Amino acid sequence: MTYFENFIKANQAYVDLHGRAHLPIKPKTRVAIITCMDSRLHVAPALGLALGDAHILRNAGGRVTDDVIRSLVISQQQLGTREVVVLHHTDCGAQTFKNADFVADLEERFQVDLQDRDFLPFENVEESVRQDVALLKASPLIPKDIAIFGAVYDVDTGWISPVQ
Repeated sequence: MTYFENFIKANQAYVDLHGRAHLPIKPKTRVAIITCMDSRLHVAPALGLALGDAHILRNAGGRVTDDVIRSLVISQQQLGTREVVVLHHTDCGAQTFKNADFVADLEERFQVDLQDRDFLPFENVEESVRQDVALLKASPLIPKDIAIFGAVYDVDTGWISPVQ
């Protein structure tokens, strides 16, 4: 049996717990969270969120990209979010490589030109949070009255620490 087949079987238990309540399309907390795709970070329970509470945008490294900004604009302008949390984590895979080396490896492996591609690795997790918060604050598409916060999740302890 594949993992996907197991997921479909497990979904029945989820459906039984979910019930038939129709949740509103707008997130209850009016918060959007930008975080990493890392499987050790289960955002909802770590932050005490329930289904329908917040938008959670995930990508490699939890980095602010053009697509994250696109999603935030929709989240804010169409669905009413008023706060953003940039939540990176310790021991991130994005800390394990240098962009130039990774690009060179991919170009050789796939015979493609990726010279302009930035996979957004970083060395210091707190600094990566500060950089992404600064990108959001500088974006002309993010209104100045949107509250933007940064934090780091510790994958070993579960603690979340604010970043100034």
